[in-house]
Amino acid sequence: MFNAAQRSQPIHFITCLLLCGVASAAPSITLSKKSGPPTSRILVSGSGFQPNAGVDIYFGPKAEARVVTDIQGGFQEAEIHAPSSAPQGKHLVKAVEQNKQLSAQQPFLVRTNWSQFRFSSVHEGVNPYENVLNLRTVTNLKLKWVYHATGYIDSSPAVVDGVVYVGSDDGNVYAFSARTGTKFWNYATGGKVYSSPAVANGMVYVGSADGNLYALSARTGAKLWSYVTGGRVWSSPAVVDGVVYVGSEDDNVYALNASTGEKLWSYTTQGEVDSSPAVVDGLIYIGSFDGHVYALKAKTGAALWTYAVGGGFVSSAPAVADGVVYVGTEWGGDTLYALNANTGTLLWSFDIAPYEIFSSPAVANGVVYIGSDAGKVYALKAGTGALLWSYSTGQYVDSSPEVSRGVVYIGSDDGNILALNASSGTRLWSYDTYTSFESSPTVVDGVVYAGSQGNSMYAFGLPRSGQQP
Repeated sequence: MFNAAQRSQPIHFITCLLLCGVASAAPSITLSKKSGPPTSRILVSGSGFQPNAGVDIYFGPKAEARVVTDIQGGFQEAEIHAPSSAPQGKHLVKAVEQNKQLSAQQPFLVRTNWSQFRFSSVHEGVNPYENVLNLRTVTNLKLKWVYHATGYIDSSPAVVDGVVYVGSDDGNVYAFSARTGTKFWNYATGGKVYSSPAVANGMVYVGSADGNLYALSARTGAKLWSYVTGGRVWSSPAVVDGVVYVGSEDDNVYALNASTGEKLWSYTTQGEVDSSPAVVDGLIYIGSFDGHVYALKAKTGAALWTYAVGGGFVSSAPAVADGVVYVGTEWGGDTLYALNANTGTLLWSFDIAPYEIFSSPAVANGVVYIGSDAGKVYALKAGTGALLWSYSTGQYVDSSPEVSRGVVYIGSDDGNILALNASSGTRLWSYDTYTSFESSPTVVDGVVYAGSQGNSMYAFGLPRSGQQP
């Protein structure tokens, strides 16, 4: 026979379980994303903390946000950002109760992806997240690794999730470890690959001189699909919102379903389309050998406007910044144009005839940078086209510039990879590959990647910097 106190014990025990159970489980947090570049927006949700408790959320050693838990000891989607100065590598995101009794943590990988030609579909040629290489540190760059035994590399590398993807004129697409240069795989197409790969959703898109646009598995290199155009594909594809845009020497611009390769539309120009499309705000900007620059609607391929350059071909890839399209011409045109992105109206032009412009422009901080067959790199005011400075290499500069943290990176046919002061054009660093150099450098997480016509892929980094991709 139980007395009243004994009979009440199970009730008290059950009541405690119901009321205290919310805090009995170990606290935990989830992150809206597991990796991203510096400045990444991260939403943090948590559970298992004390009810109505203050919780500080840290990225590394610094508190970035403070929240109060609900009556169940949880919180939802507290917003923090990876600091702009956060170096490449793993960092801990922590949620700590203000009484320091309970805490939880998850790792976040700071890593920048250069996923397609000219960094993004707008083709500005700028990595806005670079926080390792700058005017001071770039002078200390050293050879990190080199991979020989490819063909000529005029393709510009993409670097995604620690892997370097690049094409070669031996007909292969290659994937290398960004950290060591170890080859992961190669895929043999039926022709030279001057096209620069684009990487999205685990797939690598790249054109070939065999007339195909290929979609390969980023992990294995296995072919997922290919689309046959009527001509060689030198153009570098742009991938936006599940659609791949690319030009072909059959005079067409194509829009393909990125998952299946199904053609969505094509637009016929009157000349070869070796130019690489820039995609901005629902419009595609691209040049043609018919001497025109086109603005097409991304959904339908309908032409919004066309601009006839003053003679010559347009194989340079347009860059779009602040409502202006910048593009160079060759074979009699030899001019850099600035066009209104909405109307195609000429704003200004910079003539370097008789020297051609195969290079694609970069735009940063109100300045346009471009290489030319005059053997020079030019810096012009984006608003007026006025010359700020030029740097002479002595040989063709068909490579396209990359700009970050006040430094311009570009290659020259004299064999050198160059780092120039973006404000003055002063040379800060160079490396001689002893062969022609037309690939455009890719700068990610403190490492410069570039291919050469000496059948080699290069990576340069800071010694003992700890910045490993």
